[in-house]
Amino acid sequence: MSQTTTLTKVLHIREREKDHAQKAYNQSIEMFEEVATKLYTLLKKKEDAEESYENYIQSTVQIEKIVEQMAYIESLNHQIVALQQQVNQARDEMEAKQQTLTDSHIEVKKFEKLIENRKLQQQKDRLKQEQASMDEISVQQFLSQKQGGNYGKEIGS
Repeated sequence: MSQTTTLTKVLHIREREKDHAQKAYNQSIEMFEEVATKLYTLLKKKEDAEESYENYIQSTVQIEKIVEQMAYIESLNHQIVALQQQVNQARDEMEAKQQTLTDSHIEVKKFEKLIENRKLQQQKDRLKQEQASMDEISVQQFLSQKQGGNYGKEIGS
């Protein structure tokens, strides 16, 4: 029984590790979503700015307005490049956390299966021991009846 108690303690430790991995993974998902949303918003702004730029070129607008719009688009491009790097980093971190969570989950399942197998083996051993005890009792009863029967015959003779 002490074998399963030790394994149960280790299982609880592994479950806590899995819970921590789950929390870290959830946080990495939130971070990824946050950065990806910022990137999406920035891309949308760039698309709108390019559309405005095209409209400015087609119409009669002061050259300063066109230059200003180009500078804004260039600024957005720099921000987009930086955010794309952040998105890639967040994605890599999220994937690493997911792998850690998967590994933790596998460890927990291994210990659960190991405990289950040990308990089944203990139950089989107990039943085998009970059967051996029953066999021993039956043999003792048989021998005592046989000896008692012989003893009665010897007395009667």
